[in-house]
Amino acid sequence: MTPYSRGAVALHWLSALFVLAAIGVGLYMKNAPLPPKTMFALFQLHKSLGVTALGLAALRLVWRATHRPPPLPEALAPWERTAAHAGHALLYVLLIAVPVSGWVVVSASPLKLPTVLYGAIPWPHLPWFSTLEDKKGLEPLFKAIHDTGALVFIAVILGHGAAAVRHAVKGDVPLARMGFSFRRKQR
Repeated sequence: MTPYSRGAVALHWLSALFVLAAIGVGLYMKNAPLPPKTMFALFQLHKSLGVTALGLAALRLVWRATHRPPPLPEALAPWERTAAHAGHALLYVLLIAVPVSGWVVVSASPLKLPTVLYGAIPWPHLPWFSTLEDKKGLEPLFKAIHDTGALVFIAVILGHGAAAVRHAVKGDVPLARMGFSFRRKQR
């Protein structure tokens, strides 16, 4: 079993933390009746988490381009290899598409509300989208992309986690490759 590098493992779990936090805050905002001041604060937190996840995704892409991932375990069936490659590719697409679509929503919004990351760092709107004269259709279009992308992201994350648990139950090694081992090391 060849594990992922420490850098890849750290980026994986940091990405997971920020993505899950952003999704959690996003779902809470959509489903809880909140006063405007609380909603604004949660939107700022959601955007902060999303921008951080996007930055981590960029770092992951650079890392992946400069550090070849270990080969998949030989024990995987051909369909499992195909599913693993497709699932990982889809996760990378969603790591970029969901935060970028959210950024477009904010940038195309007629409200022109500022984004301040973690209450301290001003974050710009995307210039092309914020300066368009006729952007009526952009905000709802990208909001639909963002919301649907988040739901797809949840489904893919659940599938990714279920596959990891399945392999752990079978005694396979994928979780150990990502920093977790359920077998005691011999002394």
